[in-house]
Amino acid sequence: MRAGTEPVRIDRNVLAELYARHANEALRLAYLLTGDATTAEDLVQDAFVRMAGRLLHLRDPGGFHAYLRVTVVNLSRSYHRRRKIERSYAERRVVFASEAPPDLSDREELRDALMALPIRQRTAVVLRYCEDLSEAQTAELMHCRPTAVRSLVARGVGTLRGSLKEGD
Repeated sequence: MRAGTEPVRIDRNVLAELYARHANEALRLAYLLTGDATTAEDLVQDAFVRMAGRLLHLRDPGGFHAYLRVTVVNLSRSYHRRRKIERSYAERRVVFASEAPPDLSDREELRDALMALPIRQRTAVVLRYCEDLSEAQTAELMHCRPTAVRSLVARGVGTLRGSLKEGD
């Protein structure tokens, strides 16, 4: 805190009055956006906490309701985005857990064939296909031209195909 400045204090009565005046409308909005009463209450509480810190900076004190509405909508968006990510993660875990363990013999064969490649070919193949980099990005990392990357990848993949077919 700088010398000569005092912490800003917000009058509790003002916040309590704003809550009493606007909480029901904000709850209704949050409920309509989330479909869950408990989540709606949490969002409204979060919105009021965020707004409490901004009360002194409102250009139009009469515009509190509009600011609160925007805050509730943004918090709702964040909530839904987070829920979507959580569902996606949970679905991936269920699918992964339900799958049979993969047959690693092919993977070991591919690894051995990859290790047999010259280092520049192996690097180009790994950066292009395992790291999913573009030719330009791979060339930049390898300090060469994209045409060289293209050639290294083509030769490396050709060698891999040949050595893997021999194993069949």
